[in-house]
Amino acid sequence: MSVPQGRVFMSLAPSHEENQEENQPENGQTPGTAAAAASREVHVIGHAELSAAPDRARVSIQVNSQKDVAGEAKSSVCRRLDYIVQSVRRQGITEEFMTVTKTFTRIENAYHMEAEVSIIFSDFGKMQNLCNLLVEKLGSSILLSPHQFYHTQEALEKLRRQVCLTAVGNARGKAQEVCRMLGQVLGKPLLIREEKLKEWACQTESLTIQQKIKSGTVFVSSKVFVTFEIKAKEKHEKNKKNT
Repeated sequence: MSVPQGRVFMSLAPSHEENQEENQPENGQTPGTAAAAASREVHVIGHAELSAAPDRARVSIQVNSQKDVAGEAKSSVCRRLDYIVQSVRRQGITEEFMTVTKTFTRIENAYHMEAEVSIIFSDFGKMQNLCNLLVEKLGSSILLSPHQFYHTQEALEKLRRQVCLTAVGNARGKAQEVCRMLGQVLGKPLLIREEKLKEWACQTESLTIQQKIKSGTVFVSSKVFVTFEIKAKEKHEKNKKNT
């Protein structure tokens, strides 16, 4: 979503080419003040706002057991852990996106074994399928953490670039409209400056998966200042004839 709002400033002083023709002295030299007085520019401030949903989610699955015999505690946890790991692999998730940690401790006269599988998803459909399967097959013998949705740094950088480019495009579109209305021809950009970049997250109740994704959505707005030259009509007409 773009917001084409902003201010426009235009200077219609004679062009450099026109100024040279009108003020050319007999010796063929252009006065030094001609360049300073030859500014023909349009100044535009453009805005844009874009948003992006999270591109990653993290889920942690915990398994634990406490037994009087060490081997029984380990066996109880390892059976469920193996099933979880195999289920993750069947979803096509590679080892680099899965972390397994194990902890074995003794509490008074009992042995406590705990394991955790942390998984990073880029496909939220696979994440939900896996969670549903594990709840169905293992029930209350496992503990699923709440889904954590977030953006990778690459996704955020891409969004920031896109919103800046969109703001510049909006500025150019406004400058073209102004030039067209006044019978002028828009030239090349002379200055592009991003003056403000703002980021914020959507604030909503996080209940369902879709609500959690919406709550993790990031909004970015950009404000740019752009200066374009205004072409001389004679030069523009000559270029059209030559082409």
